[in-house]
Amino acid sequence: MDSSIDVLVIGGGATGAGIARDLALRGVDVTLVERDGLAAGASGRSHGLLHSGARYAEADGPEARACLEESHTLRRIAGACIRETRGLFVQLAADDPAYFEAKRRACDDAGISTEVVDAGAVRETIPDVTDDLERAMWVPDGVVVPSRLVAANAADVSEHGGRIRTHAPVRSMTREDDRIASVALGGEVDRTVRPRYVVNATGPHAGRIADMAGVSVAMRPTRGVMVSVAYDGLGPVLNRCREPADGDIIVPHDGEVVLGTTSVAVEDPDDYERANWEVERTIEECAAMLPPVADADRVRTWWGVRPLYEPDEAARGGRGISRGFHLLDHADDGLANCCSIVGGKLTTYRKMAEATADLVCDRLGVDADCSTADRQLPAVTDPTQLDAFVERFDGQGPTDSDIVDRTDPP
Repeated sequence: MDSSIDVLVIGGGATGAGIARDLALRGVDVTLVERDGLAAGASGRSHGLLHSGARYAEADGPEARACLEESHTLRRIAGACIRETRGLFVQLAADDPAYFEAKRRACDDAGISTEVVDAGAVRETIPDVTDDLERAMWVPDGVVVPSRLVAANAADVSEHGGRIRTHAPVRSMTREDDRIASVALGGEVDRTVRPRYVVNATGPHAGRIADMAGVSVAMRPTRGVMVSVAYDGLGPVLNRCREPADGDIIVPHDGEVVLGTTSVAVEDPDDYERANWEVERTIEECAAMLPPVADADRVRTWWGVRPLYEPDEAARGGRGISRGFHLLDHADDGLANCCSIVGGKLTTYRKMAEATADLVCDRLGVDADCSTADRQLPAVTDPTQLDAFVERFDGQGPTDSDIVDRTDPP
């Protein structure tokens, strides 16, 4: 690994890997470093929903449209990193019918296709759905396999001359006037590099990395629990059609379903309580939609931490808001060669990466356009090869550990 590099991307989730891929495809010399294996943080610890935009349609129409656009893009470029399921927003007897209608109108305004169906029609698709179901609405949701998605992006970085360095935590940074002069890396790399530009794509850890560089990024991370239980035969994603609350989504896998989630503020995204009440509440609330999950065998439980940006959270006022992203150019803070990308959702990682790569190329004087929306990721028609990429980059997360087979191809 050369000590002098053009761009150092810190963070090996979907956004960091997407940024590195975008830059590599534009011919930029890029190195990505991650303190663990790829997808070890928020990307690999989610419920894995591929957003159609419907979940946030009434809160933020522009962001809902961005989700819809990016979900179409991922279906074109990501192959077996995506699972086609569709989704249902279900209204139960206790839910406000006015909210259902507001959701439907907002989806229509955002261009998200919907189809309202009665309880009988839903029961033909999901026989175990609750007897309390009043009606439901089909939307074009799907499921992401994040370990594959992140690893495929990383493989493309390597194929185009970039470098992926896992188990390489950032130990410190040195500034010279208005620039980061060097970054000390530990772990398996254990050396100091001198980048021309640094991208902070570390999710809920963005504040800590920014502190090393002498700038401030105010984060408000929140934890959420996911519980995977044994249940076979659920086709679509189930969303409770009510104001966002605990236990309002069920994501189908093969032979399992993932129940989610809660939202509790945490001080430290590495050290936080894993509370049993969150598990029990999530199961109870999800069972209101699909009663058999209440007594189903629990396969695994994990928490994820959302990389929420404090000023945005304060302005919007709480849970249920849209998860837009924020690109922070630290030249505005007196640090000329660094930016941070925070917030967002897994579905919009590519759009976040494009915006970041545009900024980096502008700062480096690189005249090259983004091609990631039209260029297919490598090996996306070959799940075995995708899973070999996951193995190569030590990329397994709990979201999809029942789907990804981390073995070398024959």
